[in-house]
Amino acid sequence: MNKIKVLAVDDNRTNLHILQVFLKKLGHDVILAENGEEAVRKFESDAPDLVLLDIMMPIMDGFEAARRIKAMTRDRWTPVIFLSALNRDENLVEGLDAGADDYLTKPINFVVLEAKLRSMQRSLSLQQESIDSLRRVQTISDNVLDAIITSDLEGTIVSVNQSTEHIFGWPPAAMIGKNVSMLMPEFERPAHDEHLRSCEQGQETRTLGVERELEAQHRDGHLFPATITLSQIVLDNQRMTIGVVRDISERKRTEKKLRENANQLQVYFDQTQAEQQLALRLMEKQLHRSELQDRRLRYKVIPAENFSGDIVAASQSTDGYFYALLADATGHGLTAAISVLPVLALFYQMSKLNRSLREIILELNHQLKESMPVGRFVAITLLRLDEAKRQGDIWVGGTPEALLFDRHGNVSHSFPSDNLPLGIVNSEDLGGHPRHFEWAAEDQLALCSDGLLEATDPQNIQFGISGLITAAAGTCPAERFDKIETALVRHQQKTVASDDISLMLIDCP
Repeated sequence: MNKIKVLAVDDNRTNLHILQVFLKKLGHDVILAENGEEAVRKFESDAPDLVLLDIMMPIMDGFEAARRIKAMTRDRWTPVIFLSALNRDENLVEGLDAGADDYLTKPINFVVLEAKLRSMQRSLSLQQESIDSLRRVQTISDNVLDAIITSDLEGTIVSVNQSTEHIFGWPPAAMIGKNVSMLMPEFERPAHDEHLRSCEQGQETRTLGVERELEAQHRDGHLFPATITLSQIVLDNQRMTIGVVRDISERKRTEKKLRENANQLQVYFDQTQAEQQLALRLMEKQLHRSELQDRRLRYKVIPAENFSGDIVAASQSTDGYFYALLADATGHGLTAAISVLPVLALFYQMSKLNRSLREIILELNHQLKESMPVGRFVAITLLRLDEAKRQGDIWVGGTPEALLFDRHGNVSHSFPSDNLPLGIVNSEDLGGHPRHFEWAAEDQLALCSDGLLEATDPQNIQFGISGLITAAAGTCPAERFDKIETALVRHQQKTVASDDISLMLIDCP
């Protein structure tokens, strides 16, 4: 602090002028006053850093001026140096009692005055550093969102930061000097008083540094949830408690909303699960009919989700025809499963009436075209076997080619997918007639969905039609299904399938 503002007070204008020249030569700013009353006014308006004060002056003497000046400087120290011709000890004592910090007798020794000014400058510099440091700490404290409340061992509030006013609604002046219990609801205050007594006796340490939840009270009387963390420090040989209080109203509202949302989600989940279980039971009843227990038939459907868009069906007509169906709807899951229900119902209805494959195909296509949205369709393989003549008809639309294995597991005939899936075009534009075929003793038909052929291993290699043919090669009809199933499992190596998988083997009698 190289430059200070000095208030020089003397009723002698010559002395005042000499002081002004001397102080300006030292580089200081100078404010002049000719009596004590004027000195008090200029001290209040100009806030000097140091006062050089004569004692014997008209209107108001230096003693009274010093007392008034010292009464105004509560937040910072402003040194007052008396300059007086009065050199008796009682004058010195009276000056110091009036609040003076030093005393020089006239005529002034300017060498001594300069030395005293340098000493005062050093003290003022230290004071300014302390004030700046305190302001930095206060600025940081005031910008903390939590309330920081310092109290003594009796619970009297010593200081608060700005957030305390924001959280509790009380201005700092209304809190400082009051008991901290003013910020608590009535029912919390007895416990607080007991806590203070324990702290005073040095017994209460388990709550220090531990965050606790409690209810706090706003100025308007409403209660709000808060957390508090207590710590203790020693200032000027006095133990003080620092409480950091955080308003957690928003957090509690969020937690309550999350709980409500979680409960709603749980209810929704339970309802959905119940509905899915009901739908699953209905689907199971539709899909796993007694006709599928036929001794000449083995099948497996592996859904990618809870519900499968792949279905298999079989039926024996009154005229002895054996019908079999493998269908694969667009996508997978419940929406795909719903898409194939009309196919299933119509298949069983029309096969019981000994209808030809062409009639069944056209009726299925008409129903699907009418009921399903654009972009949804069903790929099927449909066949009818005449056991007495060892002849059959097969229609493949959109599903992988069907294979006819001989008794040794070799492919004796294949039936490619040369028709569109059902539900895409009108029935008159569908075209395609069933293929007629015959079989030898112990021949076996293999039908599958594209999910089987597209099943991948960890290296993303598909099972493919070659995997099916390889797995069947060299097998007898009785063990062929198990061999294919084992080969598929070995190929996937626990890789999750991305589509429904279905496989059906039919013994040709």
